[in-house]
Amino acid sequence: MSSEPPPGSGQQPPEDDPFRKRPPNEPPGEGTGSPYGSEPPPYAGGGQGGPGGPPGGGPYGGDPYGGGSYPTDPLAGMPPLADSGKRTLARIIDMILVGVVVWLLTWGFDVNEYDVDSDRIEVGKSFWQSAVAAVLYIAYDTVMTARTGQTLGKKLLRLRVANLDNGATPSVQNALTRAAVLWIPFAFCCACVWTAISGGWSFFDRPYKQGLHDKAAKTVVVSTD
Repeated sequence: MSSEPPPGSGQQPPEDDPFRKRPPNEPPGEGTGSPYGSEPPPYAGGGQGGPGGPPGGGPYGGDPYGGGSYPTDPLAGMPPLADSGKRTLARIIDMILVGVVVWLLTWGFDVNEYDVDSDRIEVGKSFWQSAVAAVLYIAYDTVMTARTGQTLGKKLLRLRVANLDNGATPSVQNALTRAAVLWIPFAFCCACVWTAISGGWSFFDRPYKQGLHDKAAKTVVVSTD
């Protein structure tokens, strides 16, 4: 699992985005206070590479990014990374909420995954049900993430999706990429197996605790507590 920082998205967050990371000496704009405070956290490696320490230090000893100069920590100025267990619970909540809507729509239009008659049950995955599920899951995740960084599950558990490079709410493009990587395999071929792999990756990924969908969109999930 790579610890290299992802390249920047090349897009700056809007000035009025309250989650945009700001330099320590830049005061927040009127009415857009930063929830992260004005001091970036010290590096986890102690004095080596921390504030006032010699350049080239890092949380894992030496320069973690391979350069000879003092590195910029993408997480500086961000809230703590979210607990992977809470991320999983939030995802389950979202799956249930959207799954109920998918079931009601497919049932109402007689597009069912299970065909039942008086003699036997024929189990055959419906392409159209998969398509409905993919569209609804992707639309839900994209719209909610691009608006506030939070789906209903994440809002309930006080989590938020943020751009790794600037801490801002993801753009529609990044939110769509993230949702598509997560939900297209889920809907058409791998169901919960893919969700477990993609989301479960955050349990082992270091140092950013990203799922595979986070890596694709260059995002992280942080706590809002």
